[in-house]
Amino acid sequence: MSPERDVLFLRYYSKFQAPFDVVGSSHNGSSISAHYFINGQATPGVPADGRNKFLANLENWRGEVATQSPGPLNIYVYHPEQRSQWGDHFFPTGIVLPNSSQRYDFGAEFKTRPDVTPELDRWYCYEFMVQANTAGQRNGRIAFWLDGKLLADFPNLRLRDVDALKIDRFGLSFHIGSNPNGATKKWYDNVVAASSYVGPVFRP
Repeated sequence: MSPERDVLFLRYYSKFQAPFDVVGSSHNGSSISAHYFINGQATPGVPADGRNKFLANLENWRGEVATQSPGPLNIYVYHPEQRSQWGDHFFPTGIVLPNSSQRYDFGAEFKTRPDVTPELDRWYCYEFMVQANTAGQRNGRIAFWLDGKLLADFPNLRLRDVDALKIDRFGLSFHIGSNPNGATKKWYDNVVAASSYVGPVFRP
């Protein structure tokens, strides 16, 4: 992306094909990142250190068969304070995986909201934003909306330690680590990247 940016909003419509029955690793939504891709190649397992990269994916996470498919919406994040070399999952409730018993400091502005699991085989309007922090401050922010309703807002974030590290890429994905139940699909449509909130084409 040129020019690189400090903030980006990404709006799109999407739906899962039913039945979608994937458990575990699955990047099944959208991403906004800063230098996470090197020469076109992703860099999973390399932690963010404040200077090399950051990544935020809006996606669904289903860690157990008992969890309703496709799992609750969350933000999968590579950031300098990540708890695992594979990144963290931020949920609207304020729970962060891994180590869910350890509270994450989203600051006094943070408002806990219920987790939401979209229905299969239904179109939704998704939008999320990433605002990089000013180096040395905790004023970064990630938020997402579903059909125009704010479902999660994570303030007080440190995504970078140098202002030169800026958003250079956004994308859509449908990666599945293991899919024993056969082929499945996910559709995307009406994609818009912008510098401010876009919102749905129409409100349902």
